[in-house]
Amino acid sequence: MSIRETKTDVILIGAGIMSATLGTLLKELAPEWEITVFEKLANAGEESSNEWNNAGTGHAALCELNYTVEKPDGSVDISKAIKINEQFQVSMQFWSYLVNSKLIQNPQDFIMPLPHMSFVQGEQNVTFLKNRFEALSNNPLFKGMEFSDDPEKLMEWIPLMIQDRASNEPIAATKIDSGTDVNFGALTRMLFDHLESKNVDINYNHCVSDIKRTSDGLWELKVRNSASGTVERHTAKFVFIGGGGGSLHLLQKSGIPEGKHIGGFPVSGIFMVCNNPDVVAQHHAKVYGKAKVGAPPMSVPHLDTRYIDNKKSLLFGPFAGFSPKFLKTGSMFDLVTSVKQNNVLTMLAAGAKEMSLTKYLIQQVMLSKEQRMEELREFIPNAKLEDWDLVVAGQRVQVIKDTEAGGKGTLQFGTEVITAADGSIAALLGASPGASTAVQVMLEVINKCFPQHVKEWEPKIKEMIPSYGVSLMESQELLHEIHTSTAQTLGLCEKEPVFS
Repeated sequence: MSIRETKTDVILIGAGIMSATLGTLLKELAPEWEITVFEKLANAGEESSNEWNNAGTGHAALCELNYTVEKPDGSVDISKAIKINEQFQVSMQFWSYLVNSKLIQNPQDFIMPLPHMSFVQGEQNVTFLKNRFEALSNNPLFKGMEFSDDPEKLMEWIPLMIQDRASNEPIAATKIDSGTDVNFGALTRMLFDHLESKNVDINYNHCVSDIKRTSDGLWELKVRNSASGTVERHTAKFVFIGGGGGSLHLLQKSGIPEGKHIGGFPVSGIFMVCNNPDVVAQHHAKVYGKAKVGAPPMSVPHLDTRYIDNKKSLLFGPFAGFSPKFLKTGSMFDLVTSVKQNNVLTMLAAGAKEMSLTKYLIQQVMLSKEQRMEELREFIPNAKLEDWDLVVAGQRVQVIKDTEAGGKGTLQFGTEVITAADGSIAALLGASPGASTAVQVMLEVINKCFPQHVKEWEPKIKEMIPSYGVSLMESQELLHEIHTSTAQTLGLCEKEPVFS
């Protein structure tokens, strides 16, 4: 029996939001290029991009307190918040271009307007939130943000969280109405439908098991077809490894020097989802709190209105869990097999440094449902056990690497792209803000991996992303123009939808 072999320009591994975004960008920039996609599951957007596997926040740093750091003198550093907000604006522009060009339809199927709020308790936290509000509200990117520590005003904003609150402790919140809820699973599926219509060769139930360089400089992939059990060989000039937690193993197999001395630490998430429509109807916002002292940034508690399957839902979390798998559908040996000779010291150093994280994860795993309810009651004082169910979210693999600032074995909380020196292969690792900044991250991949084409592609990139190469913070006129046009195109000016 002959083995299926193909030669193509670009191979994308993993049918998540990152591959969907890169594939869509490249199809616009170089329509003649041949693109092949391999996904080990039966459909697109089933792992980290799935709507039940990620927080669905359009991460624009409007409400996430861990993106604004309090300095020793009490002032607030907002540089990370500015960067993330600008990156989210890039995504919004690209999605608007796709809708205006009729490449995708019905934006309300993946994005909805939703207020973003931060909520804190205790005098010290109220002072921090006020300082944060003052620092952000002077910035054009965060125009329209409101602050209140008045319980009556807060009752208007978040009645579910304020009613029956017995404590006399000071509370405060900020609110900004230009936030969004994004269903990245739905968006991923839309983009793959579009790519299929552009003759991109999408192969589901295909698992990439090995990757190596050939003598003529191409990349050869060994791919197992799960349906037939056959092994295929596919070669390409450029490979993008966008397999979520599964990317690390493939990066290691590629053998590129840039992939050495890098490890991964898996953390799973558990959300509580409300099953009582009367409770769901009383809350309309994404509300982020402050992580407990000693807890990692990914554990920031939040109470989110979500739109999933044309239905309004309410989720609270995340509670951290631990599994050695790098993907929800991964193997129990993922963590062990990711330890190599070149990263074992990095991994051991991280283990020694992150004892508090290990302790935190063990405590989280041991929580009973009633203990989780106690945490929820800090947000919803009268929450009832029978109104809430547990949902296991996706696996996040935090990057561990040696850095100048943190030394050996530093745990990175963010999204990282590892690229070969010659730009022939790139891998995406890490977690949040991930999906929200996918367009910016994939533009960086294009700049690093195809520098010889960027000049000729620039006019098209600017057509898709008008702010390309410009700081929105420094160009307020363009920012206003973009805010107005993207809100209109993506239907973000409308009132709250009513589902039958």
